[in-house]
Amino acid sequence: MKTVACIVQEGFAPFEFGVACEAFGLDRSAQGVPNFDFRVVAAEPGEIRSKLGFSLLVEEGLGFADEADLVIVAATPHEYWDEQDPRILDVIRRAVDRGAWVLSVCSGAFTLANAGVLDGRRATTHWMYTDEMARRHPTIDVNPDVLYVQDDRIITSAGTAAGIDACLHLLRQEIGADLTNVIARRMVVPPQRDGGQAQFIDRPLPEYVSTSLAPVADWALDNLHLELTVEDMAARSHMSPRTFARRFKADLGATPAAWLARQRVLHAQRLLERTDFGIDRIADDCGFGSAAVLRQNFTRILGITPSAYRDRFRCLPATQNDVAPAA
Repeated sequence: MKTVACIVQEGFAPFEFGVACEAFGLDRSAQGVPNFDFRVVAAEPGEIRSKLGFSLLVEEGLGFADEADLVIVAATPHEYWDEQDPRILDVIRRAVDRGAWVLSVCSGAFTLANAGVLDGRRATTHWMYTDEMARRHPTIDVNPDVLYVQDDRIITSAGTAAGIDACLHLLRQEIGADLTNVIARRMVVPPQRDGGQAQFIDRPLPEYVSTSLAPVADWALDNLHLELTVEDMAARSHMSPRTFARRFKADLGATPAAWLARQRVLHAQRLLERTDFGIDRIADDCGFGSAAVLRQNFTRILGITPSAYRDRFRCLPATQNDVAPAA
């Protein structure tokens, strides 16, 4: 992936638009991250008014989007969903037909839906709008409970910060986990939130994380090589397994088992990129126990085998001290 086009429409949401600019538009070559040819495009170049009353001067038309490796659709308010430029919808259809990546942030999914490229696919948008999407587009399998969904080469994301997660998810597939973590550190965000994590949690300001769950999560990350169980984690938190699992899901948006599987896969990605360890050793170091279990989880979460991932993202081996469990 070398070229990225971000489509903006009248009434675009500035934060969601900024997510695309931050993830793909900045020069991070000094940190070893490849630059993308990132351009903001519109159906009619000129001033495009945002939902907050200021305008963006867009100099590029849709021609670049017809050649881009990734086409991003920024969020637009609901009052624009019924009247979208057919030229934009055509560009999105052509991008899908030629196998380009297509990514929407928040309500940008309605533009993809209007283009018809989500018919028969899984998708998501902001939880406030998922019922409306399902009503308008009954052929789409709308999931209201996740941060983002990838179906083939189309990625739809939920509101605001979930767009960051979706962008990082795509970057991991294109440039690998290590370089994506560089971008995440520059953005001062976690390098990974699983797409299946809940869009929102029961307590916006978690009551238990600082006193009970954060220490046990840190301990688990330091001991991924062990055969960890919910019972082990609950015991360290001085809770019953049932209470621990309930609080963990409420505070962190994922079950302990799903969270552990994701952390182990992240650590496996790092080892595959930066060491010469065999698959059996990586499986042991990550707590999967066997190469078969590693392959099963790795392929289920990332859609690629460990060996294929290594072939694609192999970089110079790190020293042993550099290879730590991914957070």
